[in-house]
Amino acid sequence: MMTGASKRQRSRTLRVILVLAAGVMFAGFFALGTWQVFRLQWKLALIERVDQRVHAAPVPAPSMAQWPQLAADTDDYRRVQLSGVLLDGSTTQVLASLDRGIGYWVVTPLCTPDGGIVMVNRGFTPAGLGGWKPQPAPPAATAEACRSAAGPMVSVTGLLRLTEVAGRLRQNEPARNYWYTRDVQAIAQARGLPAVAPYFVDADAASARAAGPVASVQPVGGLTVISFVNNHLVYAITWYALALMVAGATVWIIRDARKQK
Repeated sequence: MMTGASKRQRSRTLRVILVLAAGVMFAGFFALGTWQVFRLQWKLALIERVDQRVHAAPVPAPSMAQWPQLAADTDDYRRVQLSGVLLDGSTTQVLASLDRGIGYWVVTPLCTPDGGIVMVNRGFTPAGLGGWKPQPAPPAATAEACRSAAGPMVSVTGLLRLTEVAGRLRQNEPARNYWYTRDVQAIAQARGLPAVAPYFVDADAASARAAGPVASVQPVGGLTVISFVNNHLVYAITWYALALMVAGATVWIIRDARKQK
């Protein structure tokens, strides 16, 4: 049978354990909130940098020698300009869903003077009344495709975009010519193209018109969607609120203990 002193000792020990646990929780929640504040600052700085790149004057697109140095923080959404010959026979249509409806991004390789190949997103074309369906795959190109290209020289101005990766829910199926993302390496491999840049260029409206139609359909350029998820402020407030709740509960436990004394 426990005596009154034993009960008080056990109650005191339990309170100490609860206070220590509350201290650990408070520190954890506070640290998470502070981390979200730093993430918020980083995201706002990123949005500002991207906005500056989008509205800056175009610069020459990275050459083959510069491809290994490309990084999202410094190059994504940069306005670039490049010239070359389009390989219309290796065009790939990638599923796109915009406020204009369901359709395709028309992605065509462009052979540059330095011997490289850059995928150019010439713009959006609607799927039409039949809805979206995969198109027949073009024949694989040869290693000499650029040397034998006989099309006119075109100039393209647009936004540099680093290659997209396949989504978790829908994977590209090159064998069936099902494309859901603009994965330039996968597209290049399926088309038999060597020396492909690790980025593609979203052509602006003027460049899309100048490049000409695809199968009698004129792609609409300049429709790049620039959107960044920024929930860091909400997350920071949530973590700080949890920290305050833990602090309030701890204060209540301590005050209750003092009243019992």
